[in-house]
Amino acid sequence: MAMTIHVDVVSAEQSIYSGVAEFVAAPAEGGEVGIYPRHAPLISRMKPGTVRVKVPDRDEEELFFVSGGILEVQPQVVTILADTALRGKDLDEAKALEAKRMAEEALKDRSALMDYAKAESELAEAVAQIRAIEQIRRGSHR
Repeated sequence: MAMTIHVDVVSAEQSIYSGVAEFVAAPAEGGEVGIYPRHAPLISRMKPGTVRVKVPDRDEEELFFVSGGILEVQPQVVTILADTALRGKDLDEAKALEAKRMAEEALKDRSALMDYAKAESELAEAVAQIRAIEQIRRGSHR
C-alpha cells in the first residue's frame, strides 16, 4: 500500500473534499507545488488554478478549481482554504467564457468608473477556469 496524506479542500461555502491522497498538486503563488506524504511544513497563498489530487487505487486524479486562497502543508495533512472551490466536473465553460469576455471588456474601457484590480482578478479567475476545463477534456489529469 502506498503512503498517503490527508487532504481537505474547503471553500468559503462548504467542504469540497476530505480524504486521503498519494500526491497533491496546487497552484501556489510562486508556481505549482507538488506534495507527497511527509512533505516539509509550508504555508503559501494560492493563485487561481487547478488542484490535482491522486487518490489511491484510482487511475484518474480528482480535479478542483480554486480561485485563490491559502495552502497549508503539514507532514500528514494538506489543507486548502479556497476563496471559491469547485469540483472539476462542476465547471461551466459557457459561464467561464462569458466572465472572461466581460472582464476583458471592463479592462478595455478605461474611461468607465471601475475597479481595475477587480477586473484583472476576475479575468485571471476566468482564464484559470477555462484552462481547468481544457485540462479535463484532454484527459491530462490521468
